[in-house]
Amino acid sequence: MNSETVRSLGDVSETMLLTLYARAMESQSPNPILVDEKAVELFNRLKPLAAEQEGNLYHKVVEGDLPDLLKYTMSLRARHFDRQARDFLQRHPDGAVVNLGCGLDTRFFRLDDGRLHLYDLDLPDVIALKRQLVKETDRYQMIASSVLDFGWMDELVRERPYLFLAEGLFMYLPLADVKALVLELQDRFPGCELVCEVFNESWLHGWRGRIMKRKLQNDMSMGSDAMFQSGIADSEAMAQWRSGIEFVDDWSFVDADEPKLGVLRLMRHWSMFRKLQWVVHYRLNEPT
Repeated sequence: MNSETVRSLGDVSETMLLTLYARAMESQSPNPILVDEKAVELFNRLKPLAAEQEGNLYHKVVEGDLPDLLKYTMSLRARHFDRQARDFLQRHPDGAVVNLGCGLDTRFFRLDDGRLHLYDLDLPDVIALKRQLVKETDRYQMIASSVLDFGWMDELVRERPYLFLAEGLFMYLPLADVKALVLELQDRFPGCELVCEVFNESWLHGWRGRIMKRKLQNDMSMGSDAMFQSGIADSEAMAQWRSGIEFVDDWSFVDADEPKLGVLRLMRHWSMFRKLQWVVHYRLNEPT
């Protein structure tokens, strides 16, 4: 592995370093929200390479110059997705999990019980880096593809239950592409479940949009291409796209009774804040 592998990452792909950093740092904190030993290992291996890069995001990650709230929210989010996956596999022991836009997520190593089948899917540059860091097995496989190139679905065995996870993905895609993906999953894997993080469409434009852009580019040092492109109005929005799409439940990090959040926990009572960026669970039944 060399620095060129890291340097070749695009702006959106680079954001996976933030989530890896958050999980690694939180894992080593007192009373951790999430314990992710593999994230600590990968971060320590990548840190010297990240130090050789020129972008501000790399410098912030290497120097730890990022807000504590980032560690808390991203760790809470990862823990929630883990819990959703465990619940699905308890209901469907023969099922499999597909991590869409996986980045440097280490969910397989957090969840593996000796039976887990998990697919990590991301762009070729991300998978090329990840394959240098972790090994695939017969139960843990990587797919190098854009999530919007639906040919990757041919690599999945049809006759089994699937849970598709989209953590930190959909907001970077145009809404038309998100809709096309969801409907394709419904067509090809009827009865599957989708747990996805979404963004509130009212914060994409105007003064709210300017606030979000400043937060992403200045506070988080994300590249100009790593901007949010789409959102939805409420949790049941996708259920209106076609018959058979069933809203199951939703979650926001402020729902967690986590002491590290402090007064932010009170924001669970304010819908505008609770549903600024949140997670929705759908069941994609066969259209009627």
